[in-house]
Amino acid sequence: MSGVVIYYSKSLCTKNQECGILFVRDLKSPALIPTQGKPILQGRPNWHLCRLFSAMTQVVPPILSVTPSRALVDEKFKVLVENLPPGYPVTVRSLHNSEDKHDWEAYGHYVSDHSGVVSVSEDLSYGGTYTGKEPMGLLWSMRPVPGSRPGLRLRKMNVCTPMLVTISVHSGHEGFRDQAPLASVLTERWYMAPGIQRITINEQGVQGTLFIPPGPGPFPGLLDMWGGGGGLLEYRAALLASHGYVSLALDYLGFDQESENLELKYFETAFNIIKDHPQVMSDRVGIFGLSLGSLVAVTLAAYSTIIKPCCIVCISSNHYYPAQGSTVASRFEGVTRQLYKARVNEDNQVIWKGVGLEFITDPSNIAEVGRINCPTLLVNGCDDQNWPTVETAEDVARLMREAGKEHLLSRLAYPDTGHLIEPPFSPHFRATTFVIHSSKEKVLLLWGGKTKPHSDAQEDSWRKILSFLQFHLYCGPCLKAKI
Repeated sequence: MSGVVIYYSKSLCTKNQECGILFVRDLKSPALIPTQGKPILQGRPNWHLCRLFSAMTQVVPPILSVTPSRALVDEKFKVLVENLPPGYPVTVRSLHNSEDKHDWEAYGHYVSDHSGVVSVSEDLSYGGTYTGKEPMGLLWSMRPVPGSRPGLRLRKMNVCTPMLVTISVHSGHEGFRDQAPLASVLTERWYMAPGIQRITINEQGVQGTLFIPPGPGPFPGLLDMWGGGGGLLEYRAALLASHGYVSLALDYLGFDQESENLELKYFETAFNIIKDHPQVMSDRVGIFGLSLGSLVAVTLAAYSTIIKPCCIVCISSNHYYPAQGSTVASRFEGVTRQLYKARVNEDNQVIWKGVGLEFITDPSNIAEVGRINCPTLLVNGCDDQNWPTVETAEDVARLMREAGKEHLLSRLAYPDTGHLIEPPFSPHFRATTFVIHSSKEKVLLLWGGKTKPHSDAQEDSWRKILSFLQFHLYCGPCLKAKI
């Protein structure tokens, strides 16, 4: 412990035993500080060490630092604990209270080095919610605290506020939840960087939220769509805007379009709202979709005669497109009506993959992806239990190859990765409660994936998605806002 001197004052106790009192001197102060408790007898090393550490921590407590403590959610941080005794066991923990008032945590068990330091970025975790050298394990391995109800999913609904995460260090590897931390730091994780404009869109029948990067522009644009859960989700669009793209998060399942043509017009109008914005490069607008949103991206790229996306990104890809005249919502409802065929595992988790496989094996049920004329990126998990995305990707590749369009297709496939591939360092959700849009029925859906490989896939795929967008929309160095 730098800056501290330990003094031992001898005295004679009963039965000729040598004993003494420990004194601690902080070099910044001339005063001697006696340790609390009884005199220290020789031959009591454990008691002696305990008192010694107690006295020293009263003067120089452990120091915990998180750098940066305020950052975008896809930026890494460094967690450092200093001023520990050498070889001292500690637990480093993260804790987040979500917007729906549930507590989420992650933690790793560490042992300080010879200098009394624990570096989460460089040292091994010997147990906890993650093991090994994992700089961001305190985020991606988050899970509901013990006693929480099953099926929870962590999602940021208000992107105008940060995700607050408390990082703390606790003595030992057991019972850390029941003790006060030795030190703690509050960190901020943002989806929306400073200067981003957030604009509510309710025009020409289109509803969504537009995010515009800071500066005069012009910028490339993206139409951003989530999946069959419905509702308006903004956090990915806000993060894309933080990387230099005017992004429109679109609400599309909440509107019961009467026909396929009217629905197609809805998406085309949304696309043109971005394209016609004065801060957007009109010839550099792409489409970004996950699950059912990827089906919309494929449909627009293949069939629209009004819009021409510059590129599309499809996460957990879907090309299910039955007889013309049906809308995306009706196609999705058609799938949910077949859920009685779905397999349910021993944990009462519903597996949709087999039902989806029945649909796409019929050639009349798939989109004519050979009509696509723009660069296309498919990102899929090989353990997707919600939809046959790997089989979909293989079929898309075959159809584009037959059409002479294989050069437009890029594919990423990740082992032990599930359906919900989110921005990096997001927690992994193997199974969550899902509300079926049409019937409002709640089921526990199995998405698939294993936490560590799924999290690695999220980090790797996000980096490659940004590179894909940069190449096809910017054709140059990527602009990115910093916090």
